[in-house]
Order: sequence, then C-alpha cells, then structure tokens
Amino acid sequence: MRGSDDRTGSLFSYVDLEARVRSDHPLRVIRGIVNAALEALQRDFSALYSPFGRPSIPPEKLLRAMLLQAFYSIRSERQLMERLEFDLLFRWFVGLGIDDAVWDHSVFSKNRDRLLEGDIAAKLLAAVLSQPRVKRLLSSDHFSVDGTLIEAWASMKSFKPKDGSGGPPAGGGRNGDADFHGQKRRNETHASTTDPDARLYRKGAGKEAKLCFMGHGLMENRCGLVVDAGLTQADGHAERVAALAMIEPRGDRSGRITLGADKAYDTRDFVNELRSMHVTPHVAQNTNSRKSAIDGRTTRHRGYRASQRIRKRIEEAFGWIKTIAGQDKTSFRGLDRAGFAFTFAAVAYNLVRLPKLLAEAPP
Repeated sequence: MRGSDDRTGSLFSYVDLEARVRSDHPLRVIRGIVNAALEALQRDFSALYSPFGRPSIPPEKLLRAMLLQAFYSIRSERQLMERLEFDLLFRWFVGLGIDDAVWDHSVFSKNRDRLLEGDIAAKLLAAVLSQPRVKRLLSSDHFSVDGTLIEAWASMKSFKPKDGSGGPPAGGGRNGDADFHGQKRRNETHASTTDPDARLYRKGAGKEAKLCFMGHGLMENRCGLVVDAGLTQADGHAERVAALAMIEPRGDRSGRITLGADKAYDTRDFVNELRSMHVTPHVAQNTNSRKSAIDGRTTRHRGYRASQRIRKRIEEAFGWIKTIAGQDKTSFRGLDRAGFAFTFAAVAYNLVRLPKLLAEAPP
C-alpha cells in the first residue's frame, strides 16, 4: 500500500533525544569523557561567576557547544547557533532539550570570553588527560615537541610605524598611496594597530613574512596525544623557550625522560638545559652551518632513532588544529584570546582520537 504525502505536523511530539543517537556513535564516548572533565572543574566555574544576578549560559553547555564547533569546522558562532536550532545530535551533545531556546550568538560570544579569566582551556586539557581510563594510555617518559605558525587576525596594512608616522592620508581615506619597495619594516620599529600582540615573522628563507603567533605542542609518544599546548609571540627563540617550560614539570622525577624535536631545537644552550632537567635530548642534528650539539652519545642508541620517527606525528595534531578546528588563521585578537582558542582546539583533537584509542586499549 502506498503511503500518503501528509505534510500536516502533529500538535504534540514526544521526542527522546537519547534514543535518536545511535548507541555506537563516537560522540557518546566523547560526551562521557567531557562530562567527567567538566565535573572536575566545578570549583573553577563557580569562581568565575557572581552568586547574584541573572543566570548566564551554563559553562558546561558553552564548552560542549564550542567543542562541536571545532569537531565540525563551524566557522562562526552565528552558524553554530543556527545548527543548534535544528540538529538533534547537537542538542543532545550540548544538553539542550527539544523545546529549549537557542542562545543569541552575541550572548554566546560574551559568555565565552568570561572563560579566559580562569584559564579554562588549559584546565580542561588537564582534566581530560587525568581521567583514569585516559591516563593509562599515556606515556610518562617519552615526549615530542614542536611549534607552528598561527596567522593573526590582522592585515599587513595595519603594520605601521610606532612613532605615528604612518597615519591616515591628509586627503581622506584610511590608506594613503605608498611605495613599500626598499622599505624595511621590523617588529622593533613597527606594530600592528589591529593586534599589537602579533609579530612579523617568516617560516624560513624564501618565505613571505606574516603577522602571526607561534603555537606550541607537547606530545606523548605512545598514543600521540597532546599533553600541553600554548601560544606565544613569534620570534626565533619562542619554540625552545616554550619547550623548556612545557617539559620542566615532567623532568623533575627520579627517572630520565626523552624529548624528541626537529633540528630547529639543536642549540647548545637548549640541549644543556634539557640535560640539567634529567631529560635526554632526542633532537635532530642540524649540521648545515655549524656543529651539532647532539653527538654520538645520543645518536648511537636505538631509542634516538625511534624518537626521530615518532616525533613527526605531532604534525598530525597541528594539521587537525589548523584545518579542521580552523586555527590556521585565528579569528581572535590578542595573545590571550588566540591562545585560549589554540589550547581548546588541542583539547578537541585529543577528544576526537580517544574513542578509537579506548576501544583498542587492552582491558
């Protein structure tokens, strides 16, 4: 019997969102991990909000919605709110009922900025990794570190002299006629009027210079999960300084640990600092223009070759963070706000990988 094309909706509908999501959906595992991590951050959330006034967006729902934005490459808060309006999977993950109203995108953005005050992104990363079933996946003695450039939300036209000589033209308009050929623009003499925290930097010889930040990640070598992440201003020493800051808390222990890195970290000062922390520097040798700080005492071991092979997996994390999570060019201004988004994207990367890792882990 042929069914009828009936387009009249029911007056009442009983929709169980829990039943609408299939039992083996990856977001079920992710939601369980996220809920446990958010439960551990209750005191941190309470410290950010006043006990008086109108209720705001619950930080738990706010963070779950932000995770969906990273998982599904949603470009803006406006598009995220539109998706929450009709997508039952999104409503289930965030914790909204079928009849609950969706927030205004501007209210969502203002409430998100409140989380910057408590360094919530870094605390959420630690809370996810500290859960027992996740912690047993992690290596505690073998790590890799690397850095990547994050383009700033500022154009080169905003990079003007600090002495004020690059003001608007007398004839009107924002940008006057100028011939930049032969002019030298440096961070010491120029700054961006759009984002003063951004720095002019280029990835290597022959590459164009851009206004950018430098993102850093520390990866454990067993499963390739990011255990620490952060953003700094871009300069020639930022990668090594950030690496020392991330590995130092893990180096103060009885046994020695290893740290894999590319040849940009092959400097005598960096290698000596690692050894003073009881960290074995599995750094790639840079023999292009000088003598390497890594000698045969390190390279002759089989573990060194293993670290050099595994350390490249950190590029997978950076690739996901920059393409899927949309951090190739940050949409935030200021080091603090851009750094929050970068660290939060690292949390999302770990969560995407955990369902498969937990399923393959031995009981």
